[in-house]
Parts: sequence; structure tokens; C-alpha cells
Amino acid sequence: MAKSSSLNVRVVEGRALPAKDVSGSSDPYCIVKVDDEVVARTATIWRSLSPFWGEEYTVHLPLDFHHLAFYVLDEDTVGHDDIIGKISLSREAIAADPRGIDSWINLSRVDPDAEVQGEICLSVQMVEDVRGRCLRCHVLQARDLAPRDISGTSDPFARVFWGSQSLETSTIKKTRFPHWDEVLELRELPGAPSPLRVELWDWDMVGKNDFLGMVEFPPQVLQQNPPNGWFRLLPFPRAEEDAGRNLGALRLKVRLNEDRVLPSPYYQPLTELLMESVLRPAEEDAASPLVVLEEVTLGDCRQDLATKLVKLFLGQGLAGPFLDYLTRREVARTTDPNTLFRSNSLASKSMEQFMKLVGMPYLHEVLKPVVNRVFEEKKYMELDPGKMELGRTRRISFKGMPSEEHVRETSLGLLTGYLGPIMDAIVGSVGRCPLAMRMAFKQLHQRVEERFPQAEHEDLKYLAISGFLFLRFFAPAILTPKLFDLRDQHADPQTSRSLLLLAKAVQSIGNLGQQLGQGKELWMAPLHPFLLQSISRVREFLDRLVNVEAVGEAGGSARALVPPSVTVREGYLLKRKEEPASLATRFAFKKRYFWLSGETLSYSKSPEWQVVTQDDAGALHTTYLQCKNVNELNQWLSALRKASAPNPDKLAACHPGAFRGARWTCCLQAERSVAGCSRTHSAVTLGDWSDPLDPDAETQMVYRQLLLGRDQLRMKFLEGSNMDTTLEADTGKGLRDCPDALAQQRTAATRLLEVLEDLDRAHEEFQQRERDHAASSPLRP
Repeated sequence: MAKSSSLNVRVVEGRALPAKDVSGSSDPYCIVKVDDEVVARTATIWRSLSPFWGEEYTVHLPLDFHHLAFYVLDEDTVGHDDIIGKISLSREAIAADPRGIDSWINLSRVDPDAEVQGEICLSVQMVEDVRGRCLRCHVLQARDLAPRDISGTSDPFARVFWGSQSLETSTIKKTRFPHWDEVLELRELPGAPSPLRVELWDWDMVGKNDFLGMVEFPPQVLQQNPPNGWFRLLPFPRAEEDAGRNLGALRLKVRLNEDRVLPSPYYQPLTELLMESVLRPAEEDAASPLVVLEEVTLGDCRQDLATKLVKLFLGQGLAGPFLDYLTRREVARTTDPNTLFRSNSLASKSMEQFMKLVGMPYLHEVLKPVVNRVFEEKKYMELDPGKMELGRTRRISFKGMPSEEHVRETSLGLLTGYLGPIMDAIVGSVGRCPLAMRMAFKQLHQRVEERFPQAEHEDLKYLAISGFLFLRFFAPAILTPKLFDLRDQHADPQTSRSLLLLAKAVQSIGNLGQQLGQGKELWMAPLHPFLLQSISRVREFLDRLVNVEAVGEAGGSARALVPPSVTVREGYLLKRKEEPASLATRFAFKKRYFWLSGETLSYSKSPEWQVVTQDDAGALHTTYLQCKNVNELNQWLSALRKASAPNPDKLAACHPGAFRGARWTCCLQAERSVAGCSRTHSAVTLGDWSDPLDPDAETQMVYRQLLLGRDQLRMKFLEGSNMDTTLEADTGKGLRDCPDALAQQRTAATRLLEVLEDLDRAHEEFQQRERDHAASSPLRP
């Protein structure tokens, strides 16, 4: 049974941040760390003390992670970035509430003595001789220590305390991965047993030494189970300080998901029930797993559930029937056509997540060229008189500042100059739209037309599709391109306003002009002729989009994390091969285009492919890759980790430095083939829309959600209470009118409850085996 752990992290916004620049403002960004590893960096929000990021990450974690930290910094063009503050959340604090954390949290001061990282390897023995007891502490090595010197390294030494005695190791210069291999012996003095404390310090020639971390072991541990192995360094214990001293706050959403995933055969009955659900009449269904899930899942969990369900049905080749099932239920209970798919129902969320999972390459192909133009050209555009800044236009004239009318005309020309290519790309993209999306839209079009055939609802079948494609896909991507991977950074305030105007226009087109001339935004009127002209093109586009013949879906279970032939990630990187010391050049990095698949990492100057490293003798070679920023680095690392997950020959340790001057720069070891000094962090990966399918993990999440509705399902169908009113509410019929339907619902509910009980027993059996195995294993420190 596999264990899984993941964090859903959303960095929403900040408030009341201190000003770090002479202008009285700051340029804040946020770094997210799991333990000591940077996993994400938000975009920089320029000139703001109340920044809005709205960035969301899914981080797949090792099971033994300890804490999550958020650092807020002010970006500076010259010199080092200024640290504003931090928030640190322990694993226990995050896991205390199953719903997670969703609140404003004050930033606290960053204390250098508390910013420790890394591990130390110790072997402790208690020895008795004629002179009494002696503690023998073998200090072997440390790894991944914090850099305290300006060179990016440290000069570490260890100090061992036992009672009133202390001894020190030698100092290893310029390394974060020191090897001491020294044995320190301390004699026991009369008195009560004392704990053992080992501190690491960075030696400084001038000024005081810098603290690097410590470990401490109580007397009971020293007696019963002396430490032997790697231990995580901790900061000095200190009293909690006031966290809100004029440093501002962050609004964060953090939820920890931990679970045990059973072997595939255990999930087969539940998978079969889910697949059968979508093939039965949706309108009269009241006891299937999907109905239960729809009733008991609320809020953010509904979006997560929708993603898991879409992936699960995609893997089975039934994404189309699944979406059609939810659509039929949604349409059947809608009485007011104006509210169709306007709520965040399971049907709406599932279609939204389906578009992201299937259609992101299509979205990039359609929108990226124009979005890049908007960012690069940085034109000033404004139609709202209340927000016009007449001095912002770059018009040189002897007549003085341009008039409001001139700014409006110029902005209108610029907006239509961007909107024209956007609409051309959209209406001309029928052949590039994924077939699965077109089939889903065709089914949606058909169900809405069947439910509302009246002439006055002629536009409803178009609005149902454009509501998803334009309002939930194209418009949000234009408004916040970074959240859809269209750009690496958020837009500056001026570009952000331009994108907002473009997104409003695309949204109006997607609404087929229903809101034109209404509401508070009458200043959009100059765009109305263009919008009305585009609306007729959109209707024709939607007619062609749904004019597609049904074909079988590609499906089947996907157990491999990355299919061998699929390109996981591609893009430009700087690379340098490992060279003999005599041939190494100072500027040896070369720009190459890289491809990563489930089998190879390859690169080329042009579209020709070349294997990066290949050695028939099995010798290890190092290739150094350089990324332009921490986000690109983490995305490549995450992709590499996913691609190498099935590889049984992954190294447990590596050298983060280079072999130069007859030694490794990281640990100063002189042997080229010596084992790596740093752990490989293969367990931390970033989730994204292109992640491959994992049916067992997805079904496990569905099972957990179904447990929330188990009691409700039992009371509803099997305990005789208000079954008549329940069935009437679900199907529109009374108990006496449909005894066969009630019997079918009871049978379905009984079967579902039995499947859940079987999974309960399987989990309990595996957990008992783990407990028995732990009890029979020797104790470890």
C-alpha cells in the first residue's frame, strides 16, 4: 500500500506591508519553502503595499516533511532583495483542521539564528571503563547547511555539550557539506544525568560566529537507544515573539492531503459503480456515487473532486459520458434558463477542469501570440473617463496635453487592434480544438436544445457553450495569463488594465451581447459595434465547433507516471558538460533547446535531437543546466522527478557542486567517484494540468468523499425515514407511484454501502499489517 501526501497552497494577497523603497512603496514577491527546499516563487507585484497574487500550487511531498514557510521579499534592481518577513506553519498546525487553513496571518521578523537548515550525521556510544562512564560522540559529517558567508558557503565546526563539559571539532573552510570524521570523548561528572547537545557554528575571523543549527538528545535516549544516523538541525528554542509588529500580513489557503492508496484490485468495485452511474438515466438517479458526491462536497473540495473525477473518467475513456451525465442532471433541475450553469455546481466545475486538462495546449496556441504582444508593446489604453490619465499617452504636440476624446479614440483603435487578432484566432481554431472538447460541447448543445426548445430560448444552446469556453476559459486566461502559464510574470498595473479591458470585451462577446448597454460600464459603448460584429462570427464558430462526428475516446488506465513517448517539458536552458580541469573555460554555458520525455533528456541547437549523456560502460557523467529563474528551475526539477519516478536506479545522493581543482567544490572531497554529499530531493514535485493519470489515487480521493455521505445515504434509503419525500424531491414522483424506482434506489444504495465497507476493511487490514511490522522491527533513533 502506497502512502501519498500533498499540499494545496494558495498565496492570495498581502496587506499593510512596510515600504522598503525610497518611493514609499515596495515590490513584493513571495517564496514558498517546504522544509529547506524552495518549491515556488510568486510573481513580483510592482509598487504595492497590498499586493494580490492569487497564485495556487499543488506540491506532492515526502511523507516526513516538517514545515511550510512563506518569505515575503522586496525586489530590488540593484543589490540584494530586502526581506520583509516570514510565516512558518508546522505540519501539525496544517493538519489540525481537515479543511486546512484559510485566514490572514501576520508576518514575523526573520531571525538569522532561527533560519537553520540541513542535517548532521552522528554516532554516539556510552562506554564504561575503570574510570567510569564515557560518552563517545563520533561527528561524521553534515549536509545542506545554511550559507552564512558572502561567498555562498560557510566555515562550519561542531561543538558538543554534555553536562558542564564541551569539546569542538576542527573547522572546515568554505563548504556547506563538511566531513569531520572526528570522535569526541566526554567523561561523566557526578550529578543528575545530562542531555547531549551538538551545535554547529560558522567560524568568522571578524565578529561573532554564526549559528547553523543544533540537535539535542535527552538522557533516556542516550541510555536506551544512542543516536546513530542523520538528524535534522533545529533552531535554538525561544519564546514566541509578537508576529504583527508593522510587518503586514498574508492571506493564505493551505490544505494538507494525506492518504494511503491501496493496490488497484481493491478499487475495481467502486470504479465499476462510478462507470455504471454515467450510463443510467441521470434525471431519475438518486443513489449513485456521483449523486452522493454532488450532495456532500462543497467549497474548494468540489473543485478538487471535479479534477479527480475528470481524470478518472478520462483514464477509463468515459469523460464524454461523465460530463453528459452531469449536464443532464443540471439541465433537468434548471427552471430558470438565465441560471443555467451559472453556479459552481459539480457539472460546472467538472467542465471547467476538463477544459484545463484537455485544452491548455489549444488555449496557448490561440491566445499566446496576442497576449505576448500586449506585454511587449505596453500601450496605454483606457475608455473609462474616471480612470483616464491624459498625461500617460506618448503623444508629442505643440497643442499641449491630449484631450479625453483623443485618448478614447486612440485606445479604441488599440483595443480593436488586439481584439481583432484574438477573435480571428478563436473563430479560426475549430480544427485545432481538441476532439474531446468538441464532443463535450456537442452533447451540451444537444441537451440544452432538448430541454429548452422554445424559440425565445434560441440563444441558450450557444450561451451554454460560450459560457464555458469564453467566460471560464478564454477571458480568465487573458485577465491573468500567468495563472494559465501564458506568461512567467504578472502584468504591471498598466498592462493589467489593458488585459482587463480585453477580457471584458471577450466576456461580452461570450455573453452574445446580452448585457451590452446595461449596468455601470456604459463607457464601453465605443466598442459595441466591434462586439456586435464579433457576436455573429461567434455563433457561426460554435455551429462549426459542434459539427463533429462521434468517435471513441482514447482511454484506459495509466499506471506509468509518464508515458515513454510523451514530451513532459521542453524549452531553452543553458548547459555545460563536465570537463577535465585543464579544459574548463570560464564561460562554458551554451544555450540549447531541451526535450524531456519518459525515456530521455535530449537537446539540440535546432530541431535535431541528441542524447545528453550516454555511457555503455555505465560510468556516471554530469551535465550542468542553468535556468533563468527559480520557477523555471522548479518546473524542470519537478518534470525530471516525475519522468524518473519509475527508474529503480535513481541515486540517493548527489554532489550539488562541481569537480574542479582536483576536488568537489561542495564537500571538498578529492575523489571524483566518492558518494554524493547531498540527498536527492526526488519526492517533492509540483502538480499541474499536464500531470499524468493515476486512477488509484483518484479513486481513493473519491472514496474519502463518499464516506462523508455514507450516513446520509443510509438514512435516506435504508432506515425508512422520509423516503417518500426524498424520492419525490429527486425524481418528481411519489413513493406510491414508483415502487420499482424505489426498489432500484435501495438496491443501488445497498451496493454502494457494501463497496465502501469493503474498502474500510481493506484499509484497516493494511494498517494493522503496518502496526505489526513496526512492532516487530528494531527501534531506530
